[in-house]
Amino acid sequence: MTTTLRPAGPEERHDDGGRARPYDICVNSRRVGGIRLTTDARFGPTAGRIADLGIDAADRHRGRATVAALAAEEVLRGWGCRQIELTVPAGAAAARRLAATLGYTERSRTMSKSLAGAPRLPEGSSDRALSEEEYPAWREAALAEHLRTQLAQGMPRARAEEASAAGHRALLPDGAATPYQALRILTHGGADVGSIWVALRMPEQPGGYVVDVQVAPGHRGQGHGRTLMLVAERESLAAGRTTLGLNVYADNAPALGLYTSLGYRPTGYLLWKPIL
Repeated sequence: MTTTLRPAGPEERHDDGGRARPYDICVNSRRVGGIRLTTDARFGPTAGRIADLGIDAADRHRGRATVAALAAEEVLRGWGCRQIELTVPAGAAAARRLAATLGYTERSRTMSKSLAGAPRLPEGSSDRALSEEEYPAWREAALAEHLRTQLAQGMPRARAEEASAAGHRALLPDGAATPYQALRILTHGGADVGSIWVALRMPEQPGGYVVDVQVAPGHRGQGHGRTLMLVAERESLAAGRTTLGLNVYADNAPALGLYTSLGYRPTGYLLWKPIL
């Protein structure tokens, strides 16, 4: 039997070079499922994404998904893509095993925590709002760190710079005074030791979301990252949000260990592989 992908609709083309198209997964011309391929919104036209893949119940456990995923690589290679991504929900263990078999590795994961009572900060620590006067320097530092992480993931510099600036403009149009955005400075022993940015209203996020957390050089390794996360929980609860989410890169072992110890649990895995 031959498993193939057959276009199931017109191809979408965008001004920035982005593309998308749905396909039927067919065995000897019989439809057994569907798959949707797109270019990646973050990395651009050189990165592809399996946005959705489903096999009909009667045809599962026969290798259909494996062959469809491999066929998707060929389609995306034809689009000029050099890497491919997909997102797997935390509970989909079989899908993660399949992805690992096909050579995908974890790029990052989303995590979430249900919040109860507002936590107390350690003795000697307190937080305050970021002022308008402090905002330009904070923004410059936040953009530089975001750029560094995106470049480390292989994003082209020009696109990383554009994406970082666009993200800040979209979420913080009014700077430090933007509604539903909490920008807090942590102080300890009279010194500013870090900052945290919590989005309290964000598309596709049911609760608060940690956009950025930074501990100042010279103050790292002293538990201030944990305290900043407690600040984020307090801000979320004060805004009526009972969950707090975040994204952490797979190579950031200290952050992953911190979030796990605080009770955050994975909700999804972003996986990727190069396609040459």
